[in-house]
Amino acid sequence: MKTLSIVIPAYNEERFIGRLLEQIKAVDLAPLGLQSEIIVVDDCSKDRTAEIVAAVPGVRLHRMPKNGGKGRAVRAGIAAATGDFLIIQDADLEYDPQDYLAMLRPLLGGHADIVYGSRYLGRGRYPNQSIGAYLGGRSLSLVAWLFTGRYLTDTVTALKLFRREDIAALPLETTGFELDHEITARMLARRRRILEVPIRYYPRSREEGKKIGARDWFIGTRTFWRYRTG
Repeated sequence: MKTLSIVIPAYNEERFIGRLLEQIKAVDLAPLGLQSEIIVVDDCSKDRTAEIVAAVPGVRLHRMPKNGGKGRAVRAGIAAATGDFLIIQDADLEYDPQDYLAMLRPLLGGHADIVYGSRYLGRGRYPNQSIGAYLGGRSLSLVAWLFTGRYLTDTVTALKLFRREDIAALPLETTGFELDHEITARMLARRRRILEVPIRYYPRSREEGKKIGARDWFIGTRTFWRYRTG
């Protein structure tokens, strides 16, 4: 069987990480001829995140030596992965792992090189989503189109699926949330086919641990410009 590596960057997610791992383990990949490799990269959390992950059988825990940002944690997870395919999954409960199945089918069928789970195909803002987060994400789609020539409805989605050899080959440099934009810009510059499929989304508030903010919009814009040629 081929293997899907699931890379989960985590920082202070003790409230959610245990349940997320349960949800991932409940996804039946066997009908697609796949098994899973789950890698949690703990970005030097100050809570019980690492302890909870270490107690879950079949999950690999990689602990960063110091807090370095989501992008650096994702890069460490990519380097540690051994699967044929790789998906990046946030550690919160905003995304449903059952959507892996809908994302995997077009990739396995050869209809795309990369699959992004889009929160906005066929719909607008979610009831519990802040207007700032919504407009920030949607406007970055226009930024991406301006600099890369490709319009994607959801460039900041936290569910991105690749062939591992493709994502591992990128000379990734960024260390924060902007890694999403670096990946997108570099892949489009390499003429990779990105397909979007609709997914479910359960937005959480800043009080519940939402970490991304307005400053990240400007960093994202700069990142699309910087890596627009690959």
